[in-house]
Amino acid sequence: MEPSTSVKENLLKVRSGNLVPDHRTIGTQLKLFKFNDLSPGAPFFLPHGVRILNKLMSVLRNEYKTLNINEVVSPLVFNKKLWEKSGHWENYSDDMFAVGDIENPAVKLLKGEKVLEEKKEANDSEQYGLKPMNCPGHCLIYSSSSRSYKDLPITYAEFSPLHRNEASGALTGLTRVKKFHQDDAHIFCTKNQIKDEIQLTLNLVNWVYKTLFKFPSYSLSLSTKPEQGYLGSSVEYEEAEEILKTVLEKEKEEGDGAFYGPKIDISVKDALNRSHQLATIQLDFQLPSRFELTYQAEDGSLKRPVMIHRAILGSMERMIAILTENYNGKFPFWLSPRQAIVISTNKNNNDYALKVSEFLNGKDRSRRNKKTFFVDTDLSDKFLGKKVREAIILHYNFVIVAGDREREGNYLFIKNRDIINDKGQKMDLIQVLELFERYDEQFL
Repeated sequence: MEPSTSVKENLLKVRSGNLVPDHRTIGTQLKLFKFNDLSPGAPFFLPHGVRILNKLMSVLRNEYKTLNINEVVSPLVFNKKLWEKSGHWENYSDDMFAVGDIENPAVKLLKGEKVLEEKKEANDSEQYGLKPMNCPGHCLIYSSSSRSYKDLPITYAEFSPLHRNEASGALTGLTRVKKFHQDDAHIFCTKNQIKDEIQLTLNLVNWVYKTLFKFPSYSLSLSTKPEQGYLGSSVEYEEAEEILKTVLEKEKEEGDGAFYGPKIDISVKDALNRSHQLATIQLDFQLPSRFELTYQAEDGSLKRPVMIHRAILGSMERMIAILTENYNGKFPFWLSPRQAIVISTNKNNNDYALKVSEFLNGKDRSRRNKKTFFVDTDLSDKFLGKKVREAIILHYNFVIVAGDREREGNYLFIKNRDIINDKGQKMDLIQVLELFERYDEQFL
């Protein structure tokens, strides 16, 4: 029962004009996410949407184990002093949210209230900013212990939500938001380790984009030093550029680097042939210097580590938008929020249908610590044909029928959404479980 459709086939349909998907429409129809004007640019992920978000995180966490990447969680709010130290307050404050208690002068200024200048200055140090990125927090974690060259490279990864004050007019569904999740990570290493670490990151990008998502292609570009508003000296910035060039000989995006260092941007095209920047790899000599980060070298001296900022998916919201459109809501089994539904033909079979679904979805206590799947049930009094049609509209990967004959014979009748004109087949419960496990393990 192998699937017959692919991302490439779906993209061809879209670009030929036979299919015009919009992730906002699909997300509403499939009850994945929603928006509300009371919090513009901050999506609400509904239960089935959270399944997708969590699955993406789960797959990456499994890769982190083999790559010796350490997951951390850092605060969402930091004192202005941290952002001044990192350079964000000077170079990025327009894109940040200031926060504080209701009596804080900084908050009153944001509300348009008048504040005496001397009181404002006295409380200036109590200004706080909602984090737009994780790098300063990860620098604090690195600096919390003494480090040796034997410890490097050290990588900290984090999925905590980030907030950036995008202009309201620029907000677009999940692709441009104010609050988002990012598979953010920071690698602290020696200069001699830079090339190997970047290559390992590019290998992970290739595995995720080609093996997991089956994107037909993706593009890489090198962004170089902006004309102004960057940290450190021009010499340091250009040294970092040269290192990236040796790893990546691709088209340069002149002057589009981050303020703390040059970067490699990885972009994909969505179903409508629009390009979206997703993954990024940034080389940074500046933050380790500003935070006075060190490690003990082999000769006993203290040296400065290099910092590599990297995200594989980039904004997870943006990635979900692209995947939703590219798959037209028909997510592959491994990523699907609706992997199967068990439909009873009448009330006499409801208990049997529940037993099957609870065995597969983990509600059965005997399978609590084993591999489980997103399996729902339809025990309603509707006609079987109507139940099946509704399951098809919601893009369940498998429809499992539990009728009188199935219950009496202790088997199931299962149909695969992705097999054209699939007539279905009989399987017992263990065969269904093994089929699902294979689809999940092989990213089908």
